[in-house]
Amino acid sequence: MTSERTTLYRDKQNAKLMGVCSGIADYTGVNALWVRLAFLVLVFTTGFALPLYFIAGLLLNKKPPHLYVDQQEQKYWQSVRQNPKRTAREIRSRMRDIDRRLADVETYYVTSNPRLTAEIERLR
Repeated sequence: MTSERTTLYRDKQNAKLMGVCSGIADYTGVNALWVRLAFLVLVFTTGFALPLYFIAGLLLNKKPPHLYVDQQEQKYWQSVRQNPKRTAREIRSRMRDIDRRLADVETYYVTSNPRLTAEIERLR
């Protein structure tokens, strides 16, 4: 699952310094304010957070501007990154529901249209 939508980027659009915290927020789906506050707590409690921030700022690529079409697509990819199995289950469930509804429509039109029923029987 190495898509450009499942990669961690620096988010320069919403950046305060280098965009690392906003990139982490975009990647995880957590509000950027909480990520920044957690970073500040780490900076004041440990000494290694600040160098890691600058290293990440140098190593991470900038987020492409065309990454998401809209807010709904962004939320979808965040859920994929958070829990891919759950997302796959949700998609399968939606597809089963669509298949069931399509079968209902098909049954309705076949049973209420004798000409279509005869044509389907003729093809069998």
